[in-house]
Amino acid sequence: MTTASDVPPARILAPAPEPTCGLLEPDLLRLLGELGTRFRAPVDRLLEARVGVQKQLDDGDLPDFPAETRDIRDSDWKVAEIPADLRDRRVEITGPVDRKMIINALNSGARVFMADFEDSSTPTWDNMMHGQQNLHDAVRGTIEFTGDNGKQYKLGDDPAVLIARPRGWHLDEKHVEVAGRSIPGGLFDAATYVFHNADALIAKGSGPYLYLPKLENRFEAALWEEALSLIERRMDLEPGTIKVTVLIETIMAVFEMDEILHALRSRIVGLNCGRWDYIFSYIKRFRNHPDKVLPDREQVTMTVPFLKAYSQLLIKTCHRRGAFAMGGMAAQIPIKNDEAANKAAIDKVRADKKREASEGHDGTWVAHPGLIPLAMDIFDEYLHGANQLDRLRRDVQVSASDLIEPPEGTITEKGVRGNISVAIRYLAAWLDGQGCVPINNLMEDAATAEIARAQLWQWSRHPAGRLEDGRNIDLALVRTFIGDALDEIRAESEGAHSKFEQAAELLQAVTDDDDFVEFITLPAYSKLD
Repeated sequence: MTTASDVPPARILAPAPEPTCGLLEPDLLRLLGELGTRFRAPVDRLLEARVGVQKQLDDGDLPDFPAETRDIRDSDWKVAEIPADLRDRRVEITGPVDRKMIINALNSGARVFMADFEDSSTPTWDNMMHGQQNLHDAVRGTIEFTGDNGKQYKLGDDPAVLIARPRGWHLDEKHVEVAGRSIPGGLFDAATYVFHNADALIAKGSGPYLYLPKLENRFEAALWEEALSLIERRMDLEPGTIKVTVLIETIMAVFEMDEILHALRSRIVGLNCGRWDYIFSYIKRFRNHPDKVLPDREQVTMTVPFLKAYSQLLIKTCHRRGAFAMGGMAAQIPIKNDEAANKAAIDKVRADKKREASEGHDGTWVAHPGLIPLAMDIFDEYLHGANQLDRLRRDVQVSASDLIEPPEGTITEKGVRGNISVAIRYLAAWLDGQGCVPINNLMEDAATAEIARAQLWQWSRHPAGRLEDGRNIDLALVRTFIGDALDEIRAESEGAHSKFEQAAELLQAVTDDDDFVEFITLPAYSKLD
């Protein structure tokens, strides 16, 4: 490995938990030092640019396809060749970097497992470091786990392809410092994973693959390209060895999908419909537009106009460029004790996956292994080969106004109370170190909690945020409902856990704050050790 000799190594501010301390070896710290030195200021500029975009939207501007990049959209070009083990991704499972979860997901029968350092993992230092150790062991086939009941878990003979998702640009790793500043968390995650696993993955016929989250535009994609290229150079890897899939989960990024593919064209293999974060982004970016107030979350399905347009444009854009178009998450969990409720949940999943496969998606996401056979059967039916790259969807015509058209619907007391309950229960689990939580038969992560709290903020500030019975959703009503939710939790558990109280206070604080908090995980992170 080569390093820049004039750059100081990263400084670790907390002891690494056993047995992960060997991961933080000197060469990695030098690489992290160079990444922090080179990219801290550019990341800060990109985050500041997001603030500028928000101000323009607040002043009444609406997003559009950039005029200055028309040549990229209009010209013919393709992304680089896709590696053999990523050409069939018809069903992917996602989850946190927990040891047992990794083993079960890799053994699940899914084509791909996305190991998530981001929305489904609480970024405690222990979680992040143990996650890196777990992936290190998984890559080498040595990962094992013994449950409290004595049950043993180990890898099978044909595990899923592994992709790691680092944190987004907005999240720092406060336990790693370069020149007195925290390193961007995504750079720490990506560099540590690639540093320890690239050679072993390549030797197995695979490679270091990443899912990149929360991008807003081509500039943020270009910065990832620059950072990953630097990692490759320092590790003596061929350019383009690190392959990426980008989640299109922000409303601004959907207007620059061609440009994002182009910026990463030597390494990108596809885009993914990150539907939950996308809905959150819609609310966040249009929070001060009274004509774009969304109804209850359960009414905002992928069949509403702005989400349908987003999904179909993603397929058309990707396939034109030779890249995969991945469908979104099925968050449902099989319900064991209620046959009727389970049937209703499975029917929703079936309809959603049929929509994705029939429209041309190359694969989809599920959150629970029990949904893999259903999703696999549906994609087997529609895919005539490993993928649907030959479906160019020239019939799809999507305008800028189509991508921002708000859906019709109602806001119900049940919906408001449901948002509050989900937000409190999820945030309490997150603060307790668990970032992926089953609530009301859905697998919730940070994205769905963000939708819940963002809707409370939006509803309480616009005349359109009115219950179907005519009542205004003001801050006093939200405060009352938060108190009711805590009372319900106390009744369930014979006294609310302190994390629930903390979560309720945080939810109330970000709802009361007239300055919309960009991500609720930012103030929540300050409460973690």
